[in-house]
Amino acid sequence: MAMASVRIRQAEEGDCGNILKLIRELAEYEKLSDQVKISEEALRADGFGENPFYCCLVAELLPAPGEPQGQGIGSKIIKKVAEVGLERGCSQLRLTVLDWNKGAMDLYKALGARDLTEAEGWHSFRFEEEAMRELAGK
Repeated sequence: MAMASVRIRQAEEGDCGNILKLIRELAEYEKLSDQVKISEEALRADGFGENPFYCCLVAELLPAPGEPQGQGIGSKIIKKVAEVGLERGCSQLRLTVLDWNKGAMDLYKALGARDLTEAEGWHSFRFEEEAMRELAGK
């Protein structure tokens, strides 16, 4: 199978539908579909409204072949995020991965990331909206 041509670019408002589709596909892959709460409208408002995302990149397959997995697209995206982060003064790039996703963990390690769970014992925590409301007294 031929390698797909990939272009990584700044996201545009018109990408919101496809970004939401990718969010849902990732959630399904991670067996977390029930946790996707955002709508296309909310994504558009958060990403391109009054207080937009700092940076959102998209990768385009040109042309889009069948299954793109295994063509180095993930590595290209991570490298581009690192490049943009350094240009904007960032000193770290943090990624979150489920404990069963060995392929992603192996990729991140191969690219030079340290597994903080192994190295330093870090665990990731999240406050859901209900807990946030309780904390805020609302």
